Amino acid sequence: MKTTIAKIGQFVEQEVTIGAWLAGKRSSGKIAFLQLRDGTGFIQGVVVKADVEEEMFQQAKNLTQESSLYVTGVVRSDDRAPSGYELTVTKIEVLHEAKDYPITPKEHGTEFLMDHRHLWLRSKRQHAVMKIRNEIIRSTYNFFHENGFVKIDPPILTGSAPEGTSELFATKYFDEDAYLSQSGQLYMEAAAMAMGRVFSFGPTFRAEKSKTRRHLIEFWMIEPEMAFVEFHESLEIQEQYVSYVVQSVLKSCQLELKTLGRDLSKLEAIKAPFPRITYDEAITFLHEKGFDDIKWGDDFGSPHETAIAEHYEKPVFITHYPTSLKPFYMQPDPNRDDVVLCADLIAPEGYGEIIGGSERIHDYHLLERNLKEHNLSLDAYQWYLDLCKYGSVPHSGFGLGLERTVAWISGVEHVRETIPFPRLLNRLYP
Repeated sequence: MKTTIAKIGQFVEQEVTIGAWLAGKRSSGKIAFLQLRDGTGFIQGVVVKADVEEEMFQQAKNLTQESSLYVTGVVRSDDRAPSGYELTVTKIEVLHEAKDYPITPKEHGTEFLMDHRHLWLRSKRQHAVMKIRNEIIRSTYNFFHENGFVKIDPPILTGSAPEGTSELFATKYFDEDAYLSQSGQLYMEAAAMAMGRVFSFGPTFRAEKSKTRRHLIEFWMIEPEMAFVEFHESLEIQEQYVSYVVQSVLKSCQLELKTLGRDLSKLEAIKAPFPRITYDEAITFLHEKGFDDIKWGDDFGSPHETAIAEHYEKPVFITHYPTSLKPFYMQPDPNRDDVVLCADLIAPEGYGEIIGGSERIHDYHLLERNLKEHNLSLDAYQWYLDLCKYGSVPHSGFGLGLERTVAWISGVEHVRETIPFPRLLNRLYP
């Protein structure tokens, strides 16, 4: 019976065959222990010298790391094994013998591992992170489909930028200037006027020369937009979505979270509702914590966000930022013209902002004025102005950064481990 490691529990006390790679091995005089992986999981294969031919036992002892194999054996229950099972091996067929595999059990530097990212992905830790990323993506689709959202795919090449062009990658689109998208938001607003509630999931690009552990040059965003949804209702949807995703990972990725040494109790606490503080309250709080350097009108840096987040066990919304800090499309607070109806969701444990969102402007004249004040071309944004010209409604949306969310939920320190092939300030290889 041919199967996979993920399904091996269905065949206890039966003989099965799996296609696998040798992740590692150790042996004594009488037993060889093979650490096997097949992409679906990891399992230990045990070769007992007394139970097999001498030639096969020597074959097992001489296997090299990352050689590909067909391994046949009897499935045994084993409470000590992470997966709950191990394989008593009866036959090994070598498909390809790997020689001098560069990533060995010894310590390697970050740059070395990044240069060998195509191989580093095979490690147990990286496998766990990618499985958690996959579950976040799966549960994202489930949440939005269950709540009546339609998936829409915005363009990656654009002729304008929702937040200006200073941090965009420019290219030529035949005889025109074009940019790699930093957000699909404006197009998603157009889609929301057609479909009601929509979401996108795709790559975005920021030409920001940052080297922090929270930044990537290419990353993935989930961007919902919702017609007839005002600011506070949007916050409720955001906290429901994040709670849903975290609880889905807890349910489906227990083994992966344990592999990473994640404190599960911190994730178990992530359930809506989330605390909310205004930007004004955040400034007061930071002053009380000794951050005398920050003043009203300044944006928060990583130390500020971390200090605020440490005060809560759940993600916290910081709302009503100064108008001067935010893009042109955000709806002003009807009671104050110096702040907008927006919120950043700050993850616990120092992971920073994972969501930015707002109610969007739906008044034609206000949007036109803001475009002029930001020195943006009215011709380039005429199609966006049309949304306020023909059947405008109150509407809201937000964007969640996938890699930061993966880092927070999985507990890894740097976002470079949360995407298969990271693009960093000085890295375009492999």
